Amino acid sequence: MKAPQKQAPGSPHWRDRLRAFLPTREVLAAHPWLKPVAHRLLDPQLWHLQHEAVARGVAIGIFWAFAIPFAQFVVAAVHSVWWRANIPVAAGTTLITNPFTIGFWLWLAYRLGSLLLDAPPHVPLAEGESVRAWLASYGGPAILGMGVFAVAGSATGYVSVKLVWYLRVWFKRRHR
Repeated sequence: MKAPQKQAPGSPHWRDRLRAFLPTREVLAAHPWLKPVAHRLLDPQLWHLQHEAVARGVAIGIFWAFAIPFAQFVVAAVHSVWWRANIPVAAGTTLITNPFTIGFWLWLAYRLGSLLLDAPPHVPLAEGESVRAWLASYGGPAILGMGVFAVAGSATGYVSVKLVWYLRVWFKRRHR
């Protein structure tokens, strides 16, 4: 078993480097576009790791990761303010569907949607067939599959965070 490596004295911890890179709440509140909602963004519950806020953040992030293909960070952050969820967790969770993995998720969503709709296997684009018809044959099952992923994934994420948090507390109490 490999022993954990110690950091060299004086080198910053990864959390400190991350904090130095990310804007602070005050910097965000001073941004001209965010000034109208700054009073809501500065709420500590939206930034601290409290189990309910984290669970909501995971659920919101997963939902919007699958529900829309663009602007997921922004929509997740807005809904985090509305639902009193952890903003960084919600924004980070949207990265489940990123440019590197979206092809896999769309393929899987199409397969699930086809299975649920009992759609016949898709045939390649025939001569004279429009691209619109081809997209329509793929679009319905893919949209259904992504919807199922959004709803089921957010519910599963919420329950998983609550369960992990509960088990963590239970093990700490048991250890004492």
